[in-house]
Amino acid sequence: KSAETLHTSSPSMDISKASNFERFVFDLMGKDGKVTAGMFKQVDEAGGFDISKDAVFKDIAKNGFQSGRSAHENRLETIRNIDSQYGVMIYTHTADGVKVAREHLQAGIPMIVLETALPIKFEETIEVALGRPAECPPAFKDIKSKPQRVENIDADVNQVKNFITAHLN
Repeated sequence: KSAETLHTSSPSMDISKASNFERFVFDLMGKDGKVTAGMFKQVDEAGGFDISKDAVFKDIAKNGFQSGRSAHENRLETIRNIDSQYGVMIYTHTADGVKVAREHLQAGIPMIVLETALPIKFEETIEVALGRPAECPPAFKDIKSKPQRVENIDADVNQVKNFITAHLN
């Protein structure tokens, strides 16, 4: 439940309902919105759902899914290890992925972990892990001194469409 979500040094992992997982389940269930909504209603009411006896369950394995757990200390250690071993600074979510990926390594099968953000976005945790600040890419050097623009709009599809259309150029 959202009220019980704990805030950690990996904020994208601090979720009660993962929208990307919900999209995966939607696809898995043949793009049936009613079935998917019913399943996630079970999450609200019972804390989860079980599809292990459903015919689609075997399809999950085809997608290469594995799971694992990474806590703050694991993150810090993985960031340190990758920096020390490879001279590469990674950020918190990548550290979670690397930590869990290493638990599932199989001889002769490459494991790839993708990074989708920059360590500078998580500068406090990087400083704790490595004892030095995250590297700021040259293109972002002055970004904090740039003017910021914020527009608040309602959570309404038409308002979002109109805003995008009005600001395309």
